[in-house]
Amino acid sequence: MTDSSGPPFRADHVGSLLRPENLLDARARHAAGEIDDAELRGIEDDAIRDVVRMQADVGLRTATDGEFRRASWHMDFIYAIDGITKVTDQNIVVHFKNADGTIDFTPAGLHVDGPLSIDTPIFGPDFAFLQSVVSPEQTAKLTIPSPSMVHYRGGAAAIDPRVYPDEDSFWDALSAAYSQQVQGIAAQGCTYLQFDDTSLAYLNDPAQRAELAAQGRDAEHLHERYIRQINKALAGRPDGLTVTTHMCRGNFRSSWVAEGGYDFVAEALFGGLEVDGFFLEYDDARSGGFEPLRFVPPGKRVVLGLVTTKRPELEKKDDLKRRIEEASKFVPLDQLALSGQCGFSSTVEGNALTRDEQIAKLALIVETAAEVWG
Repeated sequence: MTDSSGPPFRADHVGSLLRPENLLDARARHAAGEIDDAELRGIEDDAIRDVVRMQADVGLRTATDGEFRRASWHMDFIYAIDGITKVTDQNIVVHFKNADGTIDFTPAGLHVDGPLSIDTPIFGPDFAFLQSVVSPEQTAKLTIPSPSMVHYRGGAAAIDPRVYPDEDSFWDALSAAYSQQVQGIAAQGCTYLQFDDTSLAYLNDPAQRAELAAQGRDAEHLHERYIRQINKALAGRPDGLTVTTHMCRGNFRSSWVAEGGYDFVAEALFGGLEVDGFFLEYDDARSGGFEPLRFVPPGKRVVLGLVTTKRPELEKKDDLKRRIEEASKFVPLDQLALSGQCGFSSTVEGNALTRDEQIAKLALIVETAAEVWG
C-alpha cells in the first residue's frame, strides 16, 4: 500500500509482537545462567530480523523490534532511568480482568533515590540494530513508556524526599530526563517515537480514580499534570521527529484493567497534548464511543484500534469499515488510520493468539486500510 502521509501510517500497529518460542527459551536459559549475554543477544538479533521481515511481508510501513529484548512494555525502560532503583523485594501489583476472572501483573517495584537523568538514550543500541535491518520502505519505530507511567506506577511513596522534597521538583527532573531521551534518540536517527501511556486511559474509569483518591492522589486533575509534563518532555523536539501516544486500558495475557470511553480526559488530552497522533483502543464496548474524538484538532491523526489483539477471532472487514465511517462523523476521514487496539505481547508472556493469527490480524489491517484510503 502506498502511504506517503505517515507516520503514523494508514495501516499501522502499536509495537509489541508475540515472542517466538526459541526466544522465550533463550531468555529462560539466560536467567538460569546457562547462556551468557552475548549468546542471548545473538538469538534476539535473529528473531528481530525475522519479525521485521514479517512486518514488511504483510505490507506494514512501520517496523518495530517487537519489543523482543524487554520483559514488559514499560518497566525495563523505567528501571534503566538513572536515579531509579529496581526494588526486587517489593512488587507492584496491578489487578487485571478477563472473561474467566482476574489475574495479577506483579513487576518489581521502583524507588526514585537519586537525581533523574538519561544521559545516554535508553534502548539506543537496540534501536540502532533495528535501524540496520529495516528495508528502505520501512520506518523504524521506537516505543517507550510515557513519563506519566513512572509516577502512576510508583506515586509519591516511591520518591525519596531527600532527593526530591516536593513533587514539582520531581516532575521537573523527570521531564528533563525524558527530554534527554527524546533529543538523544532523535540524534541517533529516530523519526518515529511513541509514548505508551495506560494512565491517561485508566483515568477515564471512575473506579480507577476512586482508587487513586483513596491513596491521597488528586485523581480529578492528575491527567492535566501528566499532559503538562509530557509536553515539557517534548518541548523543542527536533524537526522530522514524529511523536505519537498509545493509550489503552491494560494489556496483559489477553486481560485488561480499566473500562470506559475517553470522555473524562478527552478535551484536555486531544486539545492539549502536543503529539502528532493518537493510537486509541476501540475494539469492544468496554472502550466507549467515538464522541470524544470531536476534540481532536486538525492536523493530528487518530489511529483507530478496531482490531483486537486480545482474541484470535478475525474481525470482518465490512464491520471495520462501518466503524471507521462512524468515527469519521467526529473527526475527518483523512485524519484517521487503522491498527490493533494494543500490542500483541505487552509483556513477554503475550496474548492468547498464535503467530499465524497475529499475522492474519496485521494483514487484515493493511487490506482494510488500502480499501478505505487507497
